[in-house]
Amino acid sequence: MMTPEAEQSQAGPAGAGAPGGAEVPVGGAEQGGEAKVTAEDAAAERPEERLERAVRAAEQALIEYEIAVETFRVEVENFSRLHHQKLGPMYARLDELDARIAEAVAARTGDPEDIRKADEARARVLPMPGVEELFHGWMDGEGLFPEAAAMLTDQPVQPPQRVRPSDEARKLYRELARKAHPDLAQEDAERARREEFITRVNAAYARGDEALLRELAEEWAAGPAPKEQGPTPSEELYARLEWLAQRKELLTLVAKDLEESAIGAMLRLAPDDPDRLLDEIADQLLAQVTEKEAELAALLG
Repeated sequence: MMTPEAEQSQAGPAGAGAPGGAEVPVGGAEQGGEAKVTAEDAAAERPEERLERAVRAAEQALIEYEIAVETFRVEVENFSRLHHQKLGPMYARLDELDARIAEAVAARTGDPEDIRKADEARARVLPMPGVEELFHGWMDGEGLFPEAAAMLTDQPVQPPQRVRPSDEARKLYRELARKAHPDLAQEDAERARREEFITRVNAAYARGDEALLRELAEEWAAGPAPKEQGPTPSEELYARLEWLAQRKELLTLVAKDLEESAIGAMLRLAPDDPDRLLDEIADQLLAQVTEKEAELAALLG
């Protein structure tokens, strides 16, 4: 098992050359069976052709690096699953024994500090309730519900505002819905444009926003905006190189996070035989369980 960077170094250059990125081979290396480019050929070819070859080289390098990162990610996930299945029960048993030992000590001494330690040890064993369970529907992960915040600040709880669109808003809505309905489209691009437009129409109508409905009616009457002039082939190639460089940087961060994670660090300790590492850790944990069981038995007399 190799990390993505090690695998990349064997496979060849993995950088995608562009401003802000790693270097990309622009010529001279054979790619996909192409003939080797001589100095005369390179001088004769168009700049776009050199860019095209650079993009192809960068794409191939990025594909190889993506494969290496994904392979390592799968290995980390598999090892993490095995780690949890094999060692999870032992860690849980150790936590339970720590709690019972602390409780036995507290029961014997009655010391407030020992009682506090026993409560903390037991809390580590108990499952952590969710936020909504703790606050009985008053808040979630995003914070207090509006009703709860109003009650806590002695403000009256306001019912949701009822929206009643005016007759003009209803008329505008019906006209826009008939004219811009996506089912009237003959092409996928036109259907997508209509769906996006109708979404805005529905939102304005739901708020009873008559002024916005008028603006949308004028927008529809004006027709779609003219298409902007597209980039030149060279601009597209440079943009592709830029994207490849950014993608490479992102993958490098992903690989770094994987390698620096607890499971990734464990995999680096035994890259060729991770199962043996699990067995060694299991033996150590089993010895700790035996020691703590003997300590608990001595405390309980």
